[in-house]
Parts: sequence; C-alpha cells; structure tokens
Amino acid sequence: MENVNSELHPIFAGIEMGLGTWAWGDRMYWGFGRGYTEEDISQAFSISLQNGIRLLDTAEVYGLGRSEEIVGGLIHNSNKPVVIATKFMPFPWRLNRRALTRALKASLTRLGVAKVDLYQMHQPLPPITIETWMDAMVEAFQNGLTNAVGVSNYDLGQMQRATESLAREGIRLASNQVEYHLLDRRVEKNGLLKKCHEQGVALISYSPLASGVLTGKYTPQNPPQGLRGSRYNAKVLERVQPLIESLKRIGSTRGGKSAAQVALNWCICKGTIPIPGAKTLTQAEMNAGALGWRLTGDEVSLLDEMSEKVTKEN
Repeated sequence: MENVNSELHPIFAGIEMGLGTWAWGDRMYWGFGRGYTEEDISQAFSISLQNGIRLLDTAEVYGLGRSEEIVGGLIHNSNKPVVIATKFMPFPWRLNRRALTRALKASLTRLGVAKVDLYQMHQPLPPITIETWMDAMVEAFQNGLTNAVGVSNYDLGQMQRATESLAREGIRLASNQVEYHLLDRRVEKNGLLKKCHEQGVALISYSPLASGVLTGKYTPQNPPQGLRGSRYNAKVLERVQPLIESLKRIGSTRGGKSAAQVALNWCICKGTIPIPGAKTLTQAEMNAGALGWRLTGDEVSLLDEMSEKVTKEN
C-alpha cells in the first residue's frame, strides 16, 4: 500500500477512479459505430455516474473532437455533478501561447461548458518549451477557463519544470496522467510516483488494464488486434498468464471479483486514480466493481512480485 503524503487538489476530493473516453467517437482506432454505438456509451455513462464515477477524461484529439461532443451532450442531459478533464495537444505547428487559448475555447464549445475542471497538456512535444505552455495555462486559469492545470506523459524532470513554472504564479500542478498498470510500472521505478505523492500531484493512470490484457480475455492463441496486438503479442501474452491467474485467484477470494477489478483496485491501492475506458454498460459495471473494497498489503505485494516476474524479460 502506498503512503500518500500530501493532499491532492480539491477537484479530486472523493474521487478514487475516473472514466476514460478515448473510445467515445473514435472510429479509426476503436471502431466507434461498428462494435458499439452512442447509445451504448450513454448507458456506460449512466452506470458510471450511478456508481460514483464522476471524473470524465477526454481530449480534443479523441475522435477528432467527437469525444468532447459526446461528453458535452451527456452531461447536458444529466443532473449529476461531474468533473470534466480535457487536454491540449501541442502540435509542432502551434507556435505561441494563443494557440492554447483558442484550443481550450474550442473544447469548451464542444463540451458546452464555460470552463473545465482540469485542463492538461497532452504531451511534452517540441519545439515550444514547457515553461511557455505553462504560462499559457496560467493565463487560462486566471481567465476562468479552467479550475486546475495538469500535464500528461511528463517525466520527472518535465513535471518539475511545469511545477516550478506554475508555482511562480501561485498555481499548483494538479495532476500528471501517465500509463501505469501491472505490466508497466516505470513510474514506480523512476521516482515519478513518489514525487507525485510528496507534492500532492494526482497521478492519473491511463490504460490501467493494459489495453484489455489484464482482463484475461486475451491469450497467446487470441491476441488483441491491430496496434495493441503488436505490443501484446503471443510471446508477451504467454509470459503474462501467471499474473492473470494470480488476479483471478485473488478475485475468487473476494466474492468473485474479476481479474480486471483486482487490477484496477491494485492501481487505487498504489495511490493513483485509474481511468479505465467503458464503451458499453457491461464494461462500466465491471469498472464499478473495483470500488468499495481494498486489497490487503499482502495481496498487493503478491501482485507486485508476479508483475516483476512476468515483465522482467520485456
């Protein structure tokens, strides 16, 4: 179990898990409109809110803006409070601070809101410096367009630069969204997770189920398709099976929790906020089953050990 030393930003009060919306409206990577529809997404949204999952994470590039539009429509028709997080992509052709303000205003229009709770830098891309973009974030904050500032995919040094730049204007860095799960624990090993805990920066863990691999639905004989299959090929899936079996065994002692629910709970026990996606009602119900209970310290340690064994050759 992780000891979180500093208080998180108030926007994260009471939030243990969020909902990732990359697949909402994305036809090219996720196949929106083929395997699932907007009605499926609506049901997933409703079930998530009913179970207290109210952090919605989107981005201007998800579905080329369609994700934000879907999120906006859903929250407009809902009477439950939500926390909206979206992202700015610093494409190389965006060469000045004004580009961030324009992009944020376009996101607000698609979302149908006057401000977002959290605005995040999507990637630390050149050529514009981190400090310049943080200055633009300060401006957005001071103009009332966002309640908090976050980053995504920033390493330890980049996060520190962002933190210091914001601090000069009296603003704290609220979050860093990075990939984190039982098959990718780099942020534990490189000190990023520890630094987040020390500074009260929420570590939002995306892909907490390793693109579905930790659900146990993929095997060496049935690998995921497309780009996910190139990363999690048959050889990798063969090595991962002992970990999947450990997840299932622990779940069976917890009243029939699934491997995925145990894997999500592990992320929560590590002091992070996982944001699994949900395209359907069934997936949303599965995510919600990770809440309301906690793995023991011994169970977390066992999963840590199994994780080390199956990933050491990767």
